[in-house]
Amino acid sequence: MKLNAAPVNGKRSYKLMIVDDSNIMRRRIERSQQFEELELVGTAGNGEEALDLFRRTDPDVVTMDLTMPRMDGIECIGRLVELKPAVRILVISALADKATAVEAMEKGANGFLNKPFTDRQLNEAIAELMR
Repeated sequence: MKLNAAPVNGKRSYKLMIVDDSNIMRRRIERSQQFEELELVGTAGNGEEALDLFRRTDPDVVTMDLTMPRMDGIECIGRLVELKPAVRILVISALADKATAVEAMEKGANGFLNKPFTDRQLNEAIAELMR
C-alpha cells in the first residue's frame, strides 16, 4: 500500500507522529530519523494524547510504543486505524515477545522494531513503511 502524500519540492512529503511515554525516546527517534520527506507534526506521551494529536495533525506515519500510561499502544493502534485505515504504524517496543507483536499487527501496525535499536535499524524500518 502506497501512502498518498503531498509533494514538496518535487518530492512526496509525509507527516510523522512519535508516540512514547519516554521523552528521551521521543527525542531519540526525532533526531535519528533521516528522511527529508518526513515532517514531524508532533509527539505524544500516551495513547490518549496520541489520539488527540492524530485528529489535529492527520499524520501518515506513526511510531508507537506499547507500554504507556492511560492508554496502551495496542488500543491506540486500533483507534488510529479506525480513524485512518491508510496510516502506517511502526511499533517500537522493548516487549519482544511474539504474541505482543502479532497482536499489534492484527490491530493494524505495519512493522515492529525492538528497543534498543540503532539509528540504521530505525531508518530501515521507517523506509520499509514508506514503500
